Amino acid sequence: MGRADRDNFIDVYLDEMPKEEKRAYLDRIDGVSLGSDAFFPFSDNIDRARLSGVRYVAEPGGSVRDDAVIEACDKYGMTMAFTGLRLFHH
Repeated sequence: MGRADRDNFIDVYLDEMPKEEKRAYLDRIDGVSLGSDAFFPFSDNIDRARLSGVRYVAEPGGSVRDDAVIEACDKYGMTMAFTGLRLFHH
C-alpha cells in the first residue's frame, strides 16, 4: 500500500465499499474527533469531515479564513477548539 493510500485509509476503504454497505457504515459513525497540527484553510475540509461523523475539531487557528471554518462548524453543530499551537511548518 502506498503512502497516500495508507494516510487516507478510511477514504480508500469507503471508495472500495459497495454503496449500500458504505451508507450503512457512514450512518452509524458519530462523535468522531478531528485534530490538526495546522489550520484548516477552507471550510470544505469541515464539509468533508462531517461526512465521516466528525463532531469535534481541534486546530491551532490562525488562517485568514478561520471565520468561514467556524461558520461551517456551527452549521453542522460541531464543537471547535483552537489550540493556539501550530506544529506544522513549511
